[in-house]
Amino acid sequence: MPDSSHHSCSAPDSAKAGWRFAKPTEAGSSSLPEVFASVRLPGENASWFRRFLAFVGPGYMVSVGYMDPGNWATDLQGGAQFGYTLLSVIMLSNLMAILLQALSARLGIATGRDLAQACRDHFPPAVNILLWLACELAIIACDLAEVIGTAVALQLLFGIPLLGGAAISVLDAFIVLFLMNKGFRYLEAFIIGLLSIIALCFAVQVVAAAPPLAGIIKGFLPSPEIVTNSQMLYIAIGIIGATVMPHNLYLHSSIVQTRAFEHSSEGRREAIRWATWDSTIALMLALFINAAILIVAAAAFHTTGHQDVAEIEDAYRLLSPILGLGIASTLFAVALLAAGTNSTITGTLAGQIIMEGFLRLRIPHWARRLLTRGLAIIPVIVVTALYGSKGVGELLLLSQVILSMQLPFAVIPLVLFVSDRRKMGEFVISRTSAVLSWVVAAVILILNFKLLYDTIF
Repeated sequence: MPDSSHHSCSAPDSAKAGWRFAKPTEAGSSSLPEVFASVRLPGENASWFRRFLAFVGPGYMVSVGYMDPGNWATDLQGGAQFGYTLLSVIMLSNLMAILLQALSARLGIATGRDLAQACRDHFPPAVNILLWLACELAIIACDLAEVIGTAVALQLLFGIPLLGGAAISVLDAFIVLFLMNKGFRYLEAFIIGLLSIIALCFAVQVVAAAPPLAGIIKGFLPSPEIVTNSQMLYIAIGIIGATVMPHNLYLHSSIVQTRAFEHSSEGRREAIRWATWDSTIALMLALFINAAILIVAAAAFHTTGHQDVAEIEDAYRLLSPILGLGIASTLFAVALLAAGTNSTITGTLAGQIIMEGFLRLRIPHWARRLLTRGLAIIPVIVVTALYGSKGVGELLLLSQVILSMQLPFAVIPLVLFVSDRRKMGEFVISRTSAVLSWVVAAVILILNFKLLYDTIF
């Protein structure tokens, strides 16, 4: 395991000049120090498959954010209201996500900095405080979606009232602590296990829904109506906002550094290659799950006169009778519980990375967790007490809008850094990739401004 003292010289020397506000004394502060370079890699003569398997994990942890309960709300609404039309939006946002996560992994491996540390080393302190606040807001919005998702799932499965479910959702902080102490691979395995449960639950539901193949294929082809129909556009932007997660870009750039790869040119190149494969494959799984939620909603609700289904509870109540499969509703709730638990775990980690990266603040994980969770639970409790579960559904959608507003604060610095040769050295992205990345950033920005405008006026 490389000690952190020689970590400073492991960054490409030519790149040192690129970081304006980097303090030479802090070169040893690695990202997530307790698990930094803790996953050993197989020897030189191991097969490529074993080398690849050693890098598998971070991608799946990142993919969790792409199927959290916030996505469910927008996917359900999209499917119920507009049938299969918005599948093309899910696919487009997934392709954007694949590109951005690949850039995020590249930044972490090439510079030895996660995105938060890179921002701190590049921007003046005032800008960093702003970025940090934007990130914290995003994590609270995200946490809000997870608390609601977990609470709703517990209510559907066990009849626990929403407030009780919200309180129980704090317990996942202890799951993270327990697994992190056993080793980072245990945490990854736990998350991949829960992802498999979600995938299985939806595979069964899609088979039961028996959607028309022609309708699905047509849905994956973009339709001009998405832009012209304002309601459709609102949900489409919600889907993009719910898909590309700002905190995921911070998370990925950090957890790729849990692998003890060689800090040589060749070692980094290999690490970037496998990390990119890992996240791309994992995000294809996320695409399957998001598309499945929309397909099930379209097949079950759009054609049966239940176009107004927007709440997770309504979907749960109607699924079994409409699909004629007794277990369908239970599978839906189990998948929701798995998604909520998974998202909170990766949210915890992202919160820690952001706080340590921007502020150099090291507080115990449980304290950090309870702080964020406390801030997320308060609005849920207030809204539940005042408006009941109807208000909670609207709060869930609002949290997704807040998230998509935060995106520029993560996407712009990321693209800025990876296309800067002074920072990335030989790992700078090509001119073509840079143009494509800026186009993606611009699309996200334009859609977000449109969303803001429509929401306010």
